[in-house]
Amino acid sequence: MSRPISRPISNRVVTFARRPEGLPDATCFALESRPLPALAEGQVLVENHYLSLDPYIRMRMEAKDSYAPVMALGETMVGRTVGQVIESRDAAIPEGSWVVGRLGWQDYSVGTKADVQFIHPDRAPLSAYLGSLGSTGITAWIGLVHIAGVKEGESVLVSAASGAVGSVVGQLARARGCRVVGIAGGARKCGVVRERFGFDDCVDYKAPDFTERLAQAAGPGFDIYFDNVGGPIFDATLPLMRLFGRIPLCGLVSQYNAAEPYGVRNLREVFNKRLTIRGFVISDHRDVWDMATQELERAYAEGRLVYEETVIDGLENAPDAFIGMLQGGNIGKQLVRIKTA
Repeated sequence: MSRPISRPISNRVVTFARRPEGLPDATCFALESRPLPALAEGQVLVENHYLSLDPYIRMRMEAKDSYAPVMALGETMVGRTVGQVIESRDAAIPEGSWVVGRLGWQDYSVGTKADVQFIHPDRAPLSAYLGSLGSTGITAWIGLVHIAGVKEGESVLVSAASGAVGSVVGQLARARGCRVVGIAGGARKCGVVRERFGFDDCVDYKAPDFTERLAQAAGPGFDIYFDNVGGPIFDATLPLMRLFGRIPLCGLVSQYNAAEPYGVRNLREVFNKRLTIRGFVISDHRDVWDMATQELERAYAEGRLVYEETVIDGLENAPDAFIGMLQGGNIGKQLVRIKTA
């Protein structure tokens, strides 16, 4: 799939312009044109084709560090891309190679061997390596298998079940003989969760009787709750957990734009049920990445792993797509197609 490409002289970059108060708006971003520097020894130039927009980026926009350092104003917006190496000064990364890495919101990126991983576009579409076959799928596997230790026959609850991570969690759990219930926003998303991703049931958190419906779907209770959202939904699940249940805490998307943090009200249930709650980020578990990737690629090749994407064209539209994603406007992975021709 390699092809000769003339070297560009300038680069469009989306930078971090203003710290948000609550939900970000367009003034938090700026689109700039910058010259592309000459490569130093050991560097490569990547032409980005797709950009992944993920909720964790909102945490990097805060004034205070969380599990990762905050972005500085004027910095290129952080994000993972997939693209092709069009110039190389590292013999180990030849021109024409396809790579994925955290290379930022820009048309072209300069990186090194430490910044990128090779991918195989002959095995799956490029975009899949930003989703179910990339860090998203690895996140799902680590939380469910490595952190929660899922076992055959258990009952698993997944929030944000129509999203990129949640949808993979459910499919991995089903493949292990588990009963899987999802939580998603709206009838359309719940339909996708049941029909496309194969969950046994899905509960609409926007429904006025959400708590009652969730309790009904729980049956005798959940052994695992894979949490992507935090907040009141997290609270509502605690009384429905079984004894010694496990809760891998993957994200808190309901809280990223909140003016005031949500305090857990059902904390007593953690004590009563002897629950284990563990937050995690995938960078702490690099030792199992290969194991996760092998299972994900095998499941995809065998037709047992499906995924959905919401794709917006044009780097200039990345801020709007990001804001929409934070409001639940996507199904599956939210992507920007940077190279459209």
